Amino acid sequence: MASEKPKLEFLEEEYRKINKLPRLTKAVENLDKIIELLSAAREQVASASESHTAITITKLQNPVKTAFEAVNDGLKGAAAAHKKMGRALDKSFPLKPLPTDHDAMADHVSLINRAITMHLLREGQFSVASTFINEVQSTLKREDSADLDEPMEEDDDEDEGMDADEAASVTSSDNYDLSSFHSRELQESFAEMYNILQELKARNLMPAITWARNNSVELEARGSNLEFELSRLQFVWLFKGPSVNGLPDDENNGQRGALQYARSNFARFQTRHLNEINRLACSMAFAPNIAASPYKQIFAIDTAFSDVASSFTREFCSLLGLSAESPLYLAATAGALALPQLMKYTQKTLAKGTEWTTSNEMAFETPLPESMLYHSIFVCPVSKEQTTDANPPMMIPCGHVLAKETLQKLCKGTRFKCPYCPSEGMIKDARQIIL
Repeated sequence: MASEKPKLEFLEEEYRKINKLPRLTKAVENLDKIIELLSAAREQVASASESHTAITITKLQNPVKTAFEAVNDGLKGAAAAHKKMGRALDKSFPLKPLPTDHDAMADHVSLINRAITMHLLREGQFSVASTFINEVQSTLKREDSADLDEPMEEDDDEDEGMDADEAASVTSSDNYDLSSFHSRELQESFAEMYNILQELKARNLMPAITWARNNSVELEARGSNLEFELSRLQFVWLFKGPSVNGLPDDENNGQRGALQYARSNFARFQTRHLNEINRLACSMAFAPNIAASPYKQIFAIDTAFSDVASSFTREFCSLLGLSAESPLYLAATAGALALPQLMKYTQKTLAKGTEWTTSNEMAFETPLPESMLYHSIFVCPVSKEQTTDANPPMMIPCGHVLAKETLQKLCKGTRFKCPYCPSEGMIKDARQIIL
């Protein structure tokens, strides 16, 4: 990271210089000015005599010429800024060949297609997703037809005598069927999610509250607090009044509207959220100076809408049996984070004449953010191997933890000696740790 700092500082300095150069906004403003001049001249010509038309056109020449010169200057400045930033990026981060000796996903094209389709549906790009599905299925059909047209070599193995239907089923058995994504019900579900998220971005909570109320049974079965979180935020949003929320200034807005909303909607949450409801009720007494009250954190909603949008997405997708984040987004982001270290590792191993031979395992730990860590891992301190379901971590009586296979290798009969302390124990006393 130390070597990257000067590069980033250089880019930051270049960006500050480039930021002072002309932008396309100036060129657009000048183009709008030209359009206004031409429109005004057209109206004058339409209502004037022939002699006045010539005068109007003559007067128009210099302003239009000046405006066009300003447009050209703006475009030149923007193009120069673009080129300068491009050269700075190329200088700081020159292109390097990617490590493509082994493509781990070459045999999983169907999984990639599925991830792309799901990502498009999540983003509300339904027509693009439909076109992509049709293209994938057409490609698969052409490949299947080409495979069936080729003469089959006779072998002495059990595949001999396979008919066309069996061959077709084998050819397509490894491919996920994307036709299910054409389901109108699935697309309508994602369209609903997309529309509700758009409303949340516009600070409109009611569509999300209605959805949570309609699915309250399923959400409560999951232990979700989404409906109350949305209703609580709606109370706060109404409490802030029309000067903040932009809603009509009537009896349904402001402190009066918030109190009325609480009376109508909070009764159903008393069993699980009585303390939170009491805090909201008590906050009304500090309405004149809520910023200096003990309840000021409740009314600090800078990130509240983005937080409930994330919660809504997570719960909506969970009811569909899907992950909260797009698998394609996660894979691409994790790959981008791991790529610099992977390239550096590959270059060093090639320079030493060695290579990493385990294709399904990374040679180092990828520095992922906490939000992308889904499963705890344990690496056995003796074998240096990551534990698995078949080889789980085991805690021995002295408190040290080893992989199960390591523990079995250490055993002499039914007893073993800890490799890290003088303690001895019996294998029946070891306890599996659930990560």
